[in-house]
Amino acid sequence: MNKGKIGVQMMMLKNKVEEIGVYETLRKVRELGYRAVEVSQIPMTPNNVHELKRASEEFDIEIAALSTSVEPAIPGAPGETLINDFEKIVSDCKRLNCQYLRIGMMPVNRMGDKDQIMQFIEKAEELAGKLSDHGIELYYHTHHLEFQKFDGDYLLDIMKNNTSRLGFELDVHWIQRAGVNPVEFINQYKGRISLLHLKDYRIGKMDLSELDLRDMSRFMGIFTNTIEFAEVGEGNLDMKAIIEAGLDSGVKYFLVEQDDTYGRDPLECLRISADHLRKLGYSDWF
Repeated sequence: MNKGKIGVQMMMLKNKVEEIGVYETLRKVRELGYRAVEVSQIPMTPNNVHELKRASEEFDIEIAALSTSVEPAIPGAPGETLINDFEKIVSDCKRLNCQYLRIGMMPVNRMGDKDQIMQFIEKAEELAGKLSDHGIELYYHTHHLEFQKFDGDYLLDIMKNNTSRLGFELDVHWIQRAGVNPVEFINQYKGRISLLHLKDYRIGKMDLSELDLRDMSRFMGIFTNTIEFAEVGEGNLDMKAIIEAGLDSGVKYFLVEQDDTYGRDPLECLRISADHLRKLGYSDWF
């Protein structure tokens, strides 16, 4: 039977990495049953790369994807970019036996300007071609902002329709937050997605304890911001349908992610998500 691989997006474990290091963090990931990770917001220092390599070999954990930028997501932000650090990034991918490299976000200063967007798309496609010469595939990770429309078309569709080498890492929470059906949208990207973020979508409780109810402006701010990032199975998304659509569309890695755990230990959140995915019938995807 055709199946994918369930893994973890390490962005949610960056504080654990700072606290106990890459190696021990991946030990705990493996204890939860996960055997694949996507590395994001973890500095790719020589020591961290060494520890990723050591842990992946000792704990039988695949490095499903590494993260990069074409240029800084926010002008002047630190970090490696494909424009400035191409050889080093390729070297890291090869050392970690990693086929996929993903762009976390388009530079925010480009997003509202179609000419700027088209320049970014052209550069990303060029870099995807250069990376393919090294056996590495370049993917773009989506949020809700890529569903802004230009002349009636979603920004994300403009990106897809003007590229052939660039792939897409869809995030089902952000698709839902953009007001689009995740299952239907995944189906539209068949053949262009190998990475999918599993992140549930929950309506949280309003905290009105310190609100003067005569302050309608503040009330509306609370009222319209009750959406939360949820553990898989703790929200409103049909994860079974999402996963099956992803599998049919070519997804290889299904990566659990939660941008905010609201004070809960992220490892406990990952356990909850794993338990739910097993209940859905995906035990042999771990």
